[in-house]
Amino acid sequence: MTPTTVADTAALLAQGGYVADTALATTVHLALAMERPLFLEGEPGTGKTEIAKVLAAGLNRRLVRLQCFDGLDLSAAAYEWDHARQLMAIRIAEAAGTTDRASLASDIYGREFLQSRPLLSAIDPDLPPAVLLIDELDRADEPFEAFLLEVLADFQVTIPEYGTIHAKTKPVVILTSNRTREVHDAIRRRCLYHWVDYPDAKREREILARKAPGIPEKLSAEIVAFVQRLRTQDLFKLPGVAETIDWAGALTYLNQHELSPGAVDETLGVLLKYQDDIAKIKGAEAARLVAEVKSAA
Repeated sequence: MTPTTVADTAALLAQGGYVADTALATTVHLALAMERPLFLEGEPGTGKTEIAKVLAAGLNRRLVRLQCFDGLDLSAAAYEWDHARQLMAIRIAEAAGTTDRASLASDIYGREFLQSRPLLSAIDPDLPPAVLLIDELDRADEPFEAFLLEVLADFQVTIPEYGTIHAKTKPVVILTSNRTREVHDAIRRRCLYHWVDYPDAKREREILARKAPGIPEKLSAEIVAFVQRLRTQDLFKLPGVAETIDWAGALTYLNQHELSPGAVDETLGVLLKYQDDIAKIKGAEAARLVAEVKSAA
């Protein structure tokens, strides 16, 4: 059942282990209530994709995921005709003596020959309601965005040879972007928008408590304080919440109960994913940040 208030929406997200601030919970609630697509933009690892997964579980809907990539086209995103089966149907009809080409063309472009891809699957009236996740839209080519406009505006897909397929129950649509390029205004106008930023220390502690409940409290506090300081550095790729969770798990696996410069140096590859960033932090800088964390605590 769709949440009726912002508090209910926040509770639904929390039930799935997602700690949302009031602004994000409000935007998600409005997207659900108004039946509008939600465009989430932000740095990688800030939890954009996770929102769609949590909503699908919380609303008891199918999760239909379209992972965008360079060169994505209509046949991979929306639908494709089963040419092998169509050819077989033509040969069977010819063997049976069928000569009516118009009738044959109508037969081979029936629903049974249509292969659904994520966009069509999400609005298929014969399937249960869905949450449609269009993930990392910025990785797709700009012309691909034109394919999405009909789905985002009218929750339908028009197939020239077949007709228009409408959603019986509108899917919850979540689009994400890491902003490696600008997404066209036509997409933005059809969506509600929210920038998903890195969490503050308090919320990151809450996230860590939910996602990694076995982490000792002292270590959890020091990990979050260290990562928060690390995000103020001039790095090629700042660590996201996903990296914080992974790092906490790695340190716990190594039986660490508090941060030490040696433990940080040995596990920086869990937190940072570029050698230049690791080289910049490893050693004296890591020791300085650990000392700051200890002093602040």
